[in-house]
Amino acid sequence: MKVLIGGVIAAVLGLIGLVIWWEPFLTLLAGGIPIALLLGGALAIYVGFDEMTDQIKSKEEEQASTADLDATKEDLKKAKAEAEKYKAELEKAKAAKKK
Repeated sequence: MKVLIGGVIAAVLGLIGLVIWWEPFLTLLAGGIPIALLLGGALAIYVGFDEMTDQIKSKEEEQASTADLDATKEDLKKAKAEAEKYKAELEKAKAAKKK
């Protein structure tokens, strides 16, 4: 309850102060808006630049991942061919043993 009463008193005093010091408030506002725009623009530039570098890095990682995947596929093909060769040799050895 005390907080509610304190809030109401602060709001009323703020409204009275705004009415009394309207012109200094406008002067302060006129000086604050350009600064807020400047800082907001700088923040937007920083975030945009950071996002752009992240996209470039992700594309590079994707290309490296694709290259690794292709190399792994080639290794798998070689391993399959070698396994087939050994399987054929095993079949020949079994056939020779039976004779």
